[in-house]
Amino acid sequence: MDMALDGAIRIFRERGFHATSLGELGVAMDLTAGSIYKAFADKRAVFLAALDRYVEMRRASLQRSISAAASGRDQVLAILHFYAESSHGVEGERGCLVVGSATDLATFDSEVATRITSALKRTEKLFGDSIRLGHKDGSIPSTVEVASTARVLLSVTQGFRIVGKAGRTRAQMMAAADQAMRLID
Repeated sequence: MDMALDGAIRIFRERGFHATSLGELGVAMDLTAGSIYKAFADKRAVFLAALDRYVEMRRASLQRSISAAASGRDQVLAILHFYAESSHGVEGERGCLVVGSATDLATFDSEVATRITSALKRTEKLFGDSIRLGHKDGSIPSTVEVASTARVLLSVTQGFRIVGKAGRTRAQMMAAADQAMRLID
């Protein structure tokens, strides 16, 4: 099931929910339409399962990226670099299922909107927690306001995902992440 959902994630990231046909979804998941409907009620149910898997895999991967960070400042940098790494090349061009869903579905589907809002709040909280840690360990000046700075950094990272969809190099995205660090100086 995870392999099938990974295929669904890929096609939904590339094409969006509405532009993905059931046939394309079947090819991506390596399942027949009958098998899809046996496992899921409809395309929306596949999408919700794929979105949940995507968000959880990204959360776990991000957590691994920051786990080695020695300071709050290092955590902020790790988060920014994580998003920069996801925003170039093939990975960047595939796009972000959260960002795509925010613009494609969240306005019209309250269940998707709740999931998207929750995912974004978790990332914003992670930035806020890292800034607070930086205040405590002295790696981020205490004059850096937590809530608004975390929100700006969230906006920057989600913007990375949009810009990356249009095609960027690793160097461009890493330079943007490094420039964003000035927000906490």
